[in-house]
Amino acid sequence: MKKKRVLIIDMFNMFYRAWVVDPSLSLNGPPIGGLKGSLKILQKLLRETQPNRVLICWDGPGGSQKRRTLDKNYKEGRKPAKCNWDSSHLSPEEKDENRKWQQLRLMEYFNSMPVCQLLLPGVEADDIIAFATQMGSLRGSQKIVVSSDKDFYQILDDETLLYRPIQKRVLNKHDIVKEMGIHPNNMTLARALVGDKSDHLEGVRGVGLKTVVKNFPFLEEERSYTIDEVLEHCANVNSSAKSFKNILESEDKFRHNYKMMQLYAPSISAQGKLSLKEAVQECDLTFNKTEIKKLMIQDGFGDFNWTDLYQIFNRIALEK
Repeated sequence: MKKKRVLIIDMFNMFYRAWVVDPSLSLNGPPIGGLKGSLKILQKLLRETQPNRVLICWDGPGGSQKRRTLDKNYKEGRKPAKCNWDSSHLSPEEKDENRKWQQLRLMEYFNSMPVCQLLLPGVEADDIIAFATQMGSLRGSQKIVVSSDKDFYQILDDETLLYRPIQKRVLNKHDIVKEMGIHPNNMTLARALVGDKSDHLEGVRGVGLKTVVKNFPFLEEERSYTIDEVLEHCANVNSSAKSFKNILESEDKFRHNYKMMQLYAPSISAQGKLSLKEAVQECDLTFNKTEIKKLMIQDGFGDFNWTDLYQIFNRIALEK
C-alpha cells in the first residue's frame, strides 16, 4: 500500500517570498504578487509532491509569546526585505496595508480549498509545524515540510522531509548528517552554541558550526545528547582549545538559546495542542472551485493556467 503524503507549509515564509519578488498588479492597480505568487508556488508544489493532505501553517498574532517572555529582544531589529518591484507610488503605510490585505485575501482562497489552515494566537508557525509532524493522526504518512527556514533541520526523521524552495532541494535526516556532521536529534544543541543573529540570539564567542562538528563528533550519532553531556565533555576533554572554556563560561547563554530554538517539545499549551488536533481531524476538505474562480476573476488573474491546482484539489476533496 502506497504511503500517504502530507504537505505542511510554512505559509508566511512562502507568502512573503512571493510578495517580495512578484510584481503583478490587480485589475484595479494595487500589487497582487504575494497572493498570485503564493498560489503559483502552491500549484507547483502540488504537481511535484502529489499530496493526500495539505496543512497551511501561519504565525499567530504577536508571534511566540512564550519566547518573547523568555527574551524581550527575540527577533527584534529585523530589517524588512526590499521588494524586487517598484513600490515608489506607495507610502510605507500603504505598502504594509497592501501586504496585510493580500495575506488575508489568500486566507479567503484557502477557505474554499481542501486544505487545513492552522493558526494559534501567540504561537509561531514553527511550533505548529513541529507539532503537526508529531500528531498521532498523521503517523505512518510521509510529511513534507515546505520552508526555507533551517530551524526545521531538527525535526527531520524517518517520516519527515524538508523541502527548501529557494534551493530547490528535498532533505532527509541522512542528508543533514552527511552534509553537516550533526544528527537532527542533536541539531539544536549545535545551533544553541552557534546562536542565530536573525533571531537576535547571540552564540558562544569563537564557536561556529565547523568548531562544533570538530569538537563534538558524537553529535553525529542518532542518540539525543543533553546540554549537561556537552558541558561535561567540555570540562573533561584533554584539549587546550579555547572554545571549550568559552562554552563552559557561557553555560547560561547555551541553555537560554536551546530553550528558544528547540522544536522537539513545541511551545504550545495543552489547550492549543487539542485545538490543533481537532482542526486537523475535523477539517472540511470541500473544494469550492466556483468560488475560487470568482475570486481570481475579481483579482485579475483568472486567465492563468490553474489546471494542475484544480485537478489535484479535486482528487484530495474526493479522497476525504
